[in-house]
Amino acid sequence: MRRGQQSSGYGSLTRGPSKIHAVVDTNGLPVHLALTPGEAHDNRLCSVLLSALLPQMMLLADRGYDADWIRELARQQGAWANIPPKRNRKDPICFSPYLYRARNLVERFFNKIKQCRRVATRYDKLSANYLAFIKLASIRIWLRANESTP
Repeated sequence: MRRGQQSSGYGSLTRGPSKIHAVVDTNGLPVHLALTPGEAHDNRLCSVLLSALLPQMMLLADRGYDADWIRELARQQGAWANIPPKRNRKDPICFSPYLYRARNLVERFFNKIKQCRRVATRYDKLSANYLAFIKLASIRIWLRANESTP
């Protein structure tokens, strides 16, 4: 991935491009956030990010997360993984394109944090500082969603 691209938390002190990983709830509000170096594979932080899965939850992730061990991790926690299969997958899996449409909540979350210019342009050299501003932007999203209207 090139600098500035995002995908669906845990910060490192590396410089340069990095990927934001997010877990959002059914309302599109962030639950877990992390960063990995830009060259790292998407599923590197799966066990950390998905540790809070509850029974009866559905995991919606993109093709980069299509691995048997991720599906098994979700199943062990009582959740169901609805991840589109990679094109080179040998054994068929159960996948619902209809349910997968709800994954746009993650993409909409990334769009919302990109409204914060400091997050969108990545002014910070250290990943820890960058992750801190991503979390601040996330707090702003939570506050907006929960503000009371008089």
